[in-house]
Amino acid sequence: MNVEELLDQLDEVIDKGLGLGSRRCIVDAEKIRILIDDIRLNMPQEIKQARSIVSDRADIITTAKREAEGIIHQAEEKAKTLVAQEEITRQAQARAADIIAQSQQRSREMRKAAQEFVDDIMRRADEGLTTNLSEVRKVRASLKQQIPPAGRND
Repeated sequence: MNVEELLDQLDEVIDKGLGLGSRRCIVDAEKIRILIDDIRLNMPQEIKQARSIVSDRADIITTAKREAEGIIHQAEEKAKTLVAQEEITRQAQARAADIIAQSQQRSREMRKAAQEFVDDIMRRADEGLTTNLSEVRKVRASLKQQIPPAGRND
């Protein structure tokens, strides 16, 4: 069951409480509805933020790949220009391999950092959503406790 369905059920509980012959019950329905609206308004922002983070992660990885390819391309071009002498060629090839290894290491580090960043944001979004869900469940439980059983007129 998703949060939206839980909110709809909370609305139904409030409406049933109002149907007991009074416009008010133990809790103030308007305050509950304001809380429900706040929850609905806040949740989409967290979801948008999570989507933005995933998109940013993809951009970071793409940039890292592009930088790595640029470094590799520069290394290859430099190696081609140094082919004139055998020693220089050997040194250029060794340097190109070092640059490639460094760029691959940097790419791995950037990917890892991006994944950790996304994981942290997703964890915080998960915690926020869990907190909101917990609050909804508490309000719902409180409402259930405050609604008198059928047949009692208090």
